[in-house]
Amino acid sequence: MADYLSWSCEEVAKWIESLGYPQYMACFTENRINGRQLILINCSTLPRLGIIDFEDMKAISHRIQELLETEEPRWNRSIALPRRDTRGLFLEKKSRTGECADSLTYSQFLKEMDN
Repeated sequence: MADYLSWSCEEVAKWIESLGYPQYMACFTENRINGRQLILINCSTLPRLGIIDFEDMKAISHRIQELLETEEPRWNRSIALPRRDTRGLFLEKKSRTGECADSLTYSQFLKEMDN
């Protein structure tokens, strides 16, 4: 899987800086956002980290989704629709800590989804 899952808080902050947002590095380090937790960051969680500029929130959230190669679920998405993309669901499972999340592979996840 992707390298970003093993990023430390400092590596996430450096990535944020590389995107052109050095002013937000502390928001990520002080909130201890590592690579796994980055999976859960989107426009609705950024204000809790201290990022409140709407344009910056949209841009950072978009770049996170690009990094993860997923799409952020639409807020008005009907529950009657088919499941979200499998990569996004897999990454949500990988965002957790513990032996099960650590050892889970994408192929195992896909097999579980089929059952």
